[in-house]
Amino acid sequence: MTGTEIALIGAALAVALAGIGSAIGVGIVGQSAAGLVTEDPDKFGQTLLLQALPGTQGIYGLLAGFIIMQNIGIIGDELLELTVPQGYGFLMAALPIAIVGLVSGIYQGRVSAAAVGLVAKRPEELGKGIVYAVMVETYAVLALLATIMLLFGIPL
Repeated sequence: MTGTEIALIGAALAVALAGIGSAIGVGIVGQSAAGLVTEDPDKFGQTLLLQALPGTQGIYGLLAGFIIMQNIGIIGDELLELTVPQGYGFLMAALPIAIVGLVSGIYQGRVSAAAVGLVAKRPEELGKGIVYAVMVETYAVLALLATIMLLFGIPL
């Protein structure tokens, strides 16, 4: 396996794992929100906002994947022939957002689903529910920053 192929595996993992976490998280919230909206259709807007929150991890993974693809020349330039150590550098750099994106997307979905329950009983407390969910988001942002810093530290 070439270094370029190993780097592409890193890009794929960042996009796929963070995307899976977001898909699961958004699905968890959607199930809770649909139940509430069945009883009170006026709460659709509030619950849609809560459902959107776990989707950001997928965006972060996609961003990391694009950075990798751009750095190795798949987007824009000619494809670089990376050494195996360089390829593993890209793979390792992708792992923070891949793993944290997967896990935090799921847990942010669970917290957002709980916030749907909060909105069901006390709609004026939506802001508090959002704060709870955003606390989980913090770790996805930190993982993205780590991935970006690692990616820009790989000598080409």
